[in-house]
Amino acid sequence: MPKDRTGYAPWSLTREAGVQSATVDGTIQVPQYLQPVIDTGFVDEKGNWKGRKSSDENFFISDTAVGIANGGEVLFPNTANADFINMTGFNDLTIAILPTNGGNCAIEAVMGPDSHRYANLSPVNPASTLRYATNEASADFDNLISDTEALTADVWNIFYIEDRCRNQKLLNFKITNNSGGASTIDFAFLRVV
Repeated sequence: MPKDRTGYAPWSLTREAGVQSATVDGTIQVPQYLQPVIDTGFVDEKGNWKGRKSSDENFFISDTAVGIANGGEVLFPNTANADFINMTGFNDLTIAILPTNGGNCAIEAVMGPDSHRYANLSPVNPASTLRYATNEASADFDNLISDTEALTADVWNIFYIEDRCRNQKLLNFKITNNSGGASTIDFAFLRVV
């Protein structure tokens, strides 16, 4: 193991020159080895501790939406403990949909319920389509997510959404059953840093 090197503090050159009245020790121990550092958070401008986010290890599973008619819509997540997705500090999102009737399903990212604030803003326009713009040459607003997918019945259909939902504070998904018949639908989500 290497020895520490001794360096001189810039404020103490007088002491090192031999003036004994200096009140500050002029040496600083400089480690000569690699030391791992763990970054667990930071203190914000108000002095509050903010821990670093980590990816969800497991999916959060919503309550089952039973018997959604063809053309019917349901908002997810829909549990008492989680009726919206908070993506603050998260970059990517994985959603999973398990229908009992296979076929087309419209998936749209929408504003969460008006019973919650978007940061400090209230009221919000619940279930309205979320829009975004990028730094590309054509920076017009576009729908955050609005797609139709053919889903397989009785299995989890899993979709990874990279970067689009980053830091959305009040996110819901509107699922429209276009399978041609009634369907019971389960929904789950997993956030990724």
